[in-house]
Amino acid sequence: MSDFPELRDHLLAHAVRSGDFVLKSGDRSSFFIDAKQTTCRPEGMILVADAALQAIPEEATAIGGLTMGADAVAFSVAAVAATRERMLRSFSVRGRAKDHGGGGRIAGALEAGDRVVITEDTVSRGTSMMEAADVVRAAGATPILLLPVVDRGGTVARLAADAGIACRPLVTAAELGFSGP
Repeated sequence: MSDFPELRDHLLAHAVRSGDFVLKSGDRSSFFIDAKQTTCRPEGMILVADAALQAIPEEATAIGGLTMGADAVAFSVAAVAATRERMLRSFSVRGRAKDHGGGGRIAGALEAGDRVVITEDTVSRGTSMMEAADVVRAAGATPILLLPVVDRGGTVARLAADAGIACRPLVTAAELGFSGP
């Protein structure tokens, strides 16, 4: 049973579809989880933020990840946290370095020395989250937690363990009634 049943129920109502889908990895799946249907709805934002703030360690100072999957999560969690006297800066990691303005791959309020939560709406393999962790490290910050809203049950936990980063999905595919990526 999910630690966050209201979030699970919102995902089931708005984000989960059955059918025949091709995932980012190229694998086929009988289900698709479009968690943006939760992370981009006001009531979903609050549910995600409530769950995330229970899971995020007190030493965390920033939250973000690879754009687009992390953006709604990071920004809503940081905003709700601020209303609760908990200050978390938020940021996005661009897919590639910007060659104008300030340049680089980080957009937002990440600072060297930050202790960072890397987030994503839905994850299977975890390669996007690990790419974001690498960019965060290159910016002088330390990733301390991978926090996907939904873990489809792929390799993210193993990749996180191999990198020495904790991993705590808010909801798993099994909790949504599915198994495997």
